[in-house]
Amino acid sequence: MSFPYQIHSFEEYLSEYKKSIDQPENFWSGIAEHFTWKKKWDKVLEWNFKEPRVRWFQGAKMNITENCLDRHLADKGDHPAIIWESNDPKEKNRILSFKELHEEVCRFVQVLKNNSVKKGDRICIYMPMVPEAAIAVLACARMGAIHSVVFGGYSAQSIADRINDAQCSLVITADGGHRGSKDILLKDTIDEALQNTGHVKKVIVLKRLGNEISMKEGRDIWWHDEIKKVDAQGIKDRTAESMDAEDILFILYTSGSTGKPKGVVHTNAGYMIFTTYSFVNVFQYQPGQVYFCTADIGWITGHSYTVYGPLCAGATTVMFEGIPSWPDAGRFWDIVDKYKVNILYTAPTAIRSLMGYGLEPLKNKDLSSLKVLGTVGEPINEEAWHWYDEHVGKHKCPIVDTWWQTETAGIMISNLAGISQGKPAFATLPLPGVRPVLVDENGHAVPGSDAAKDGVFHKGATGATVTGNLCIRFPWPSIIRTTYGDHERCRLNYFATYPDMYFTGDGAFRDAEGNYRITGRVDDVLNVSGHRIGTAEVENAINMHPDVVESAVVGYPHDIKGQGIYAFVILGSESKENNLDKSSVAATVTKIIGSIAKPDKIQFVTGLPKTRSGKIMRRILRKIAEGEMDKLGDISTLTDPAVVEEIKMGKI
Repeated sequence: MSFPYQIHSFEEYLSEYKKSIDQPENFWSGIAEHFTWKKKWDKVLEWNFKEPRVRWFQGAKMNITENCLDRHLADKGDHPAIIWESNDPKEKNRILSFKELHEEVCRFVQVLKNNSVKKGDRICIYMPMVPEAAIAVLACARMGAIHSVVFGGYSAQSIADRINDAQCSLVITADGGHRGSKDILLKDTIDEALQNTGHVKKVIVLKRLGNEISMKEGRDIWWHDEIKKVDAQGIKDRTAESMDAEDILFILYTSGSTGKPKGVVHTNAGYMIFTTYSFVNVFQYQPGQVYFCTADIGWITGHSYTVYGPLCAGATTVMFEGIPSWPDAGRFWDIVDKYKVNILYTAPTAIRSLMGYGLEPLKNKDLSSLKVLGTVGEPINEEAWHWYDEHVGKHKCPIVDTWWQTETAGIMISNLAGISQGKPAFATLPLPGVRPVLVDENGHAVPGSDAAKDGVFHKGATGATVTGNLCIRFPWPSIIRTTYGDHERCRLNYFATYPDMYFTGDGAFRDAEGNYRITGRVDDVLNVSGHRIGTAEVENAINMHPDVVESAVVGYPHDIKGQGIYAFVILGSESKENNLDKSSVAATVTKIIGSIAKPDKIQFVTGLPKTRSGKIMRRILRKIAEGEMDKLGDISTLTDPAVVEEIKMGKI
């Protein structure tokens, strides 16, 4: 039995898209009727993009975990909700049914309450990819605490910044975690982070590695000890907290164009509806299928399409601790074979990495269970698309190339598997309710680029072939509500560039058939392995090295990551390239931000191309990093044009 809001044909997609544009409130309220509510809404939508202010399903009361768990207990209670596969294939896996997951979440809610956590408190989660990470997230949501998940690779300083910004009162972590051949010492990092914050009263620690760690008396407590207390006392109340539709569900920090990470805020009802609707339709999920998203829970993909979206749909979701190349490059294919995975959702970075190992890791792996393949995090290049299609999908699985952001919370532009036509390197068409438009630098809509006005097209139709900056004209249910504690920053980042539009920060191309292709960032944000990293954040970290005077960071094409980080660094007068190891500069970035932001290339320079007002011309540096030396444009306005030649000569 399919879902009442599932699209079954391209004609139905066109009809639903038109309905969502002509009558958006009726469209989304119709979908919302199929979820569990404690109280229905009084008003579907109130919005303006000037403040900005967006409110969906005002007056409604609900709890997202009742939709993820409780409503499935009667008919799917014994069905697998989470299948967990360890970093070590020899370690026993874990399978939690919906009943078991529900019970574990209720137990951990009691743990949080026993430790004085209240509705509205902010909780930092810094965990390995184990079922307890999902349990912690769901427990926060169930009792109305606001979770802020931090990726397990971030540095102590990055964690401290996030804890301080959200004023988190409790941290949930583990003694450590496994990632490939490495043990990640999470508790040690938390201990270092907490030296720079005074908000945290308790730290709950899961025993994962069994290594020796420091436990601060009165602050640090073991997960298993707290669970034993609950088992002894019993769970006092399994009722999910009544949440307002617009209450904050979570804060997720993302890099921006300034050095300070910004806390993207998502609320309960709209997020639940859009992530579930997009999950069901993009992947064409059918009840009983096994779904495998390879993303870490620390990223938005892990929030929306490992935990909340699949569980709300009653899907079996696979959680994987590890990396695709450990203990060998057949790891993903082993998991697909072992659990008869039907839907695989991963990053182009992972696909390109696995391509480098050739076809040997795919041999003797039964991938016949696969029905749908997906990509996320960045546009997939055509070579990787065709490799994925031929060697993993065997030309039998539609590939959904999904475009979306932390700020959108759910998939915005994508083909629907087997319903709308895929096209290599194109995200293709907008989902119902999503109104993309391309604008020029002056904010004028490019003729033929407005999906709602100019129509979504079908194969063979002829329309305009246009390019521009990608904006969205109308709010969708899971749109960013604010940046935590700084609403003006939200306005300036997303709504001030072009009046009455949400600006994505991406450029795009729209072909004659209405398909959108994302061409990359147009601001100072890099997309490294599908993760957004602000250039200013990396530059700030580099500049904290005692021998560095100034730096400028740009992106360049990277065969595996999609975009690499190229740093141009000016050293102090007493430092020379031959006596300063570049690795020490990279190590500074790793310490301050985390290894994900470590520059791939570092070039020491004596100066940077600047205008007379002191602005660094990153456009020129970007062209040099990309190897396009003959496309630098006019450099006569620079304070010292000769520095450009020097940088070109020293290019790595």
